[in-house]
Amino acid sequence: MTGAVRSRRWEAGQVVAEGFDLAEISGHLADQDAMVWVDLLDPDHDLLAQVADDIGLAAQAVEDVVSAWERPKVTRSPGHLLFVVYATRLEPATTATTSRLRSAKISAFLLPRGLITVRTSDAFDMDEVVRRWDDDPELLACGPAALLYSLLDTVVDGHFDTVQQLDDAIEELEDGLFDGEPLSRATQEKSFRVRKELVELRRVVLPMREVVGAVQRHRAEWRSHARPADRDERPGDTEYVADELDAWFNDLYDHVLRVTEWTESLRDMVTTVFETNLALADARLNSIMKKLTGWAAIIAVPTAITGWYGQNVPYLGFGKPLGLWVASGTILAVSGALYVVFRRQDWI
Repeated sequence: MTGAVRSRRWEAGQVVAEGFDLAEISGHLADQDAMVWVDLLDPDHDLLAQVADDIGLAAQAVEDVVSAWERPKVTRSPGHLLFVVYATRLEPATTATTSRLRSAKISAFLLPRGLITVRTSDAFDMDEVVRRWDDDPELLACGPAALLYSLLDTVVDGHFDTVQQLDDAIEELEDGLFDGEPLSRATQEKSFRVRKELVELRRVVLPMREVVGAVQRHRAEWRSHARPADRDERPGDTEYVADELDAWFNDLYDHVLRVTEWTESLRDMVTTVFETNLALADARLNSIMKKLTGWAAIIAVPTAITGWYGQNVPYLGFGKPLGLWVASGTILAVSGALYVVFRRQDWI
């Protein structure tokens, strides 16, 4: 639903409030014992600008959120980090060549004590992310970076599902390459569509390496600079990014690399399918041309002999039955010899 708002507040990893108004966000974020999440679904520019003014978001970051197309990236601004990522899924095909890949833009502001997510549509369901938060409250005690981790992990898992479906589609194309029959037009169109989908997916998946890498770099800076030396380190302090998250983000980075490499390998595979299809088509054409050439040579024998004997000049057996037998015997002998030769050469 356009303009919908969801919100939550945690303390020590436990939910203490949810569904509060946007006007209360700044107050919750000011509480050092609180961790806050706010989700805005397709907000208009004025609403987003109002939220930005209340909690101190950079104007340029707001423009990146409302922009129709921004590549996946991380932007650092005073007091927060802006993440732009895209969730993906495959929908049923409408036409033979129309791409089935659909992407949903998700922007996230990572704050010292909270996470603000902005979605352009409900194509990406936040319920799965919320479920992961509810299933692991101990992880949430590590701070807002744990909220971000679950969000990015859900997005990357969606990338895995998309790549798996494309992999299955390519395997179907490969199975039909060597069945001895030329690829149908529908199969060729499907191959073109899969290639187009992989190109689109690559634009979304490839920059995710930079996104997760930037998270790791900036988290290291927070551990070094965000915490005053006179304060005790405790897992419930959301200004302190716990070292336990390092392993989770390293695992996430590994998943991103696997998706990227898988996507690249599928691009090579679908290119190979194209090239193999062309090579097989050329081979089939050459085989057909050899057969046509062989039969044309065989058919040319009676044509040449009957044409010669049809001239209005005397020849062996002219005007006698012997001429018919000589012509017929010559046709059978030469045509049979050519058939045997071409058959041995696998031309016919």
